[in-house]
Amino acid sequence: METFIQQIINGLVLGSMYALVALGYTMVYGIINLINFAHGEILMVGALVSWTLATALADSGLPGWALMGIGLLCAIVVCSVLNFTIEKIAYRPLRNAPRLAPLITAMGMSLLLQTLAMIVWKPN
Repeated sequence: METFIQQIINGLVLGSMYALVALGYTMVYGIINLINFAHGEILMVGALVSWTLATALADSGLPGWALMGIGLLCAIVVCSVLNFTIEKIAYRPLRNAPRLAPLITAMGMSLLLQTLAMIVWKPN
């Protein structure tokens, strides 16, 4: 019975993550009429920035909640600036272009962010 309850909890957590991803895609598509394939990669960059900052400040003597708060604030700032930059440089010039051009650009931004993350944070 304990295993069953744990699997129910695991399913709820995984389903909640899927719902958040779907909500993000829906909101972005509803606003700019573009499926942003780089959405997950932007979140990845935020998580890596937060992790890097928390790791660098781990020996500073700050409590865990402070590290988490600082990491969260920095991740929000980095993701906001990254999103704004991508929208300004890659997506906005293609607003009136045929539907395929922004789609290919979104896939390209996804690959670019993945590659840059592997260069900065190493693949392992």
